[in-house]
Amino acid sequence: RLRLRRGHKRIADGLVGAIDRRPGSISLSRGDALELRLGDGPGRPAVCIGEVVTAPAMVTIGLAAVLDAVRPGHRVLFDDGALAGVVVDVGAGRATVEITSPGTGRLRADKGVNVPDSDLAIGALTDDDLAILEVVAPLADLVALSFVDDPRDVERLHRELDRLGAPDVGVVLKIERRTAFEALPELLFAALARRPVAVMVARGDLAVEVGFLRLAELQEEILWFCEAAHVPVIWATQVLESLAKRGAPTRAEVTDASWAVRAECVMLNKGPHIPEAMAFLDDISMRMRGLRDKRTPMMRPLSIAVAASPDHEGGPP
Repeated sequence: RLRLRRGHKRIADGLVGAIDRRPGSISLSRGDALELRLGDGPGRPAVCIGEVVTAPAMVTIGLAAVLDAVRPGHRVLFDDGALAGVVVDVGAGRATVEITSPGTGRLRADKGVNVPDSDLAIGALTDDDLAILEVVAPLADLVALSFVDDPRDVERLHRELDRLGAPDVGVVLKIERRTAFEALPELLFAALARRPVAVMVARGDLAVEVGFLRLAELQEEILWFCEAAHVPVIWATQVLESLAKRGAPTRAEVTDASWAVRAECVMLNKGPHIPEAMAFLDDISMRMRGLRDKRTPMMRPLSIAVAASPDHEGGPP
């Protein structure tokens, strides 16, 4: 029971109701050990007696194939690479990771895990995916195939859509892993067996997989492959992220958004300023389309030259 008083006067009484437990976070620094365990329960920080660590920090992971695939020396990255480590020990249903990221970071619940050095024996179509497909196939315009890197998964998805009487549902191949990029020609051939089809450059996971140094090179090559195959491209991940979430873009985001005109579609993430981000992106796209059509410069008159012309009236184009 809570009682509100102002001076000697009682203002109100109330009872504390049910309080939902909020997921916490684990603080991790370079050199700390983090144990990954198979399961879906809550994690915990390291257990210490004084300054002595008696048990390392622990988090659970629900995908057994990850723990089966990792080996000592393999990299493990959390939260799109915000926190990184290397496997130092493995056992039945567990793996111990030594944190290698500089400084101190916080690992929160429901963050992604990438294991770029490990060969995951996981098909892109899981049993859960097939169950969901039963429901969405009659309703959806398209389905996105995540973490695809095997043409057989594309062919299986086509068969499932045919079985469900949804042959016109579009398929989007999400290129998120290094192995997907390496198999891109084969994936495109499989996907083009039926249309509509598109490719998403999922730059978040792809950057974690291949490293930030190679991301620009790979996304460029994906655009080239898809243009040659006449397959539309969705440019995704963190486009105008600061504008969508905080109301103001960074200079780097503006440049990034201007290059997105080479794709047929741009995906924005959620945020309270999405309407402003949409209008901003639309304005940039319209201006850039006058300068460039995909990889071909349009060589139109420069706006500064048009504005300086004695025949020009009004503001700058």
